[in-house]
Amino acid sequence: MQSIKLFRPALSLRCTRPASSSISRAFLSKTTSRYYAAENTDRLKGPVPADSKMQAIKNTIAENLGKIVPGAHELAPEGSRFSLEEVPDLTGKVAVVTGGSEGIGYGCTHTLLKHNISKLFIISIGEDVAADAIKAIREEMGDEAANKVEWINCDLSDWEATGQTALKIAQKTDRIDILINDAARGIMTYQLSKSGVDLHMAINHFGHVVLTSHLLPILKKTADNGNTVRIVNLGSNIHENSPKDTKFESLDELNTDIGPQPLYGRSKLAVILHAKYLARHVTPQHPNLLVNATHPGIVETRQSTEHIHEAYPLLGYGMSVLMNPFKKNQFQGCVSTMFAATKTEKSGRYITPPAIVEQGSDKANDALLGEQLMDLTVKIIKEKTKASSVDKGCPFKTY
Repeated sequence: MQSIKLFRPALSLRCTRPASSSISRAFLSKTTSRYYAAENTDRLKGPVPADSKMQAIKNTIAENLGKIVPGAHELAPEGSRFSLEEVPDLTGKVAVVTGGSEGIGYGCTHTLLKHNISKLFIISIGEDVAADAIKAIREEMGDEAANKVEWINCDLSDWEATGQTALKIAQKTDRIDILINDAARGIMTYQLSKSGVDLHMAINHFGHVVLTSHLLPILKKTADNGNTVRIVNLGSNIHENSPKDTKFESLDELNTDIGPQPLYGRSKLAVILHAKYLARHVTPQHPNLLVNATHPGIVETRQSTEHIHEAYPLLGYGMSVLMNPFKKNQFQGCVSTMFAATKTEKSGRYITPPAIVEQGSDKANDALLGEQLMDLTVKIIKEKTKASSVDKGCPFKTY
């Protein structure tokens, strides 16, 4: 059942009204005028019966809200419900989580350890944040759990360092069962990475493409040995706010300042397209290797409480304060990702909380756009890392 876009406009912070008025109106009154079934890929079809409309409302609440609606996930239809208690025993398995020291990533890290993951690599920046995360794990779960964690400092916008990080991980383990690509630059202003690429795309998309591509050999090996391997890219429903003329044709297109939210939305569109690209190209040859994208909901993280003010110093309070009672916490926000990382048997899906499969935008389902994106991705990465990588016999491959 396709959910209503009830809370997505609440994230649209560009407006001329005072923040409290605009955010409240968006939060309470903005809905679509038509309802669609998730199984219906033709969005021109519909409308659907009233009971389906009601389930669409329930889905929207389940997918996006927490705190004030503690049982939100129970509103999902049967077959689309999932809780962290349902994560299976992970003894013997190895996981890699980017951004795993805080926010949604920490929710994933905590859950994996609680369910007996044997080894966990966390990739993030900020040694103090990582140290605090490991300290919290040690205090709550004991030394045995904390000693399973290996933190690696890596800025995903530095693609050479990201590639080296992946190779370092591959040297430390003979298997990887779970890869969660969570780290991201949130809704912030336009900046360039040191490679001269929009920082949202450089981290959220390109960095994870480099990491995933370098880890694919060991991921494939693990899958071909009879294990189910799962890659999860964290997307967002804000991908629907990417520019309508998005084509992923050139670096100049990526380096055009289109505003904080569209920049973030476009990068999350790329994240989803990358997941579906891998599902098309990798899963048919390696059936045990599943790749999906997820939407976490509206979650209380530093992105939604602090970083939002970098882009919107005043209007950001609509998200950091007014929306705060309605947000999911980090554990509610990791539920869809943990379903995709430990339970699903499907590939190429866009999964929203708790385990609702949604279609996403038309662009997110455009295979040709996905191919165009990945062609451009390979071109830019090769150009930017030529001296340190390609020229030294390290050809870059996406699958």
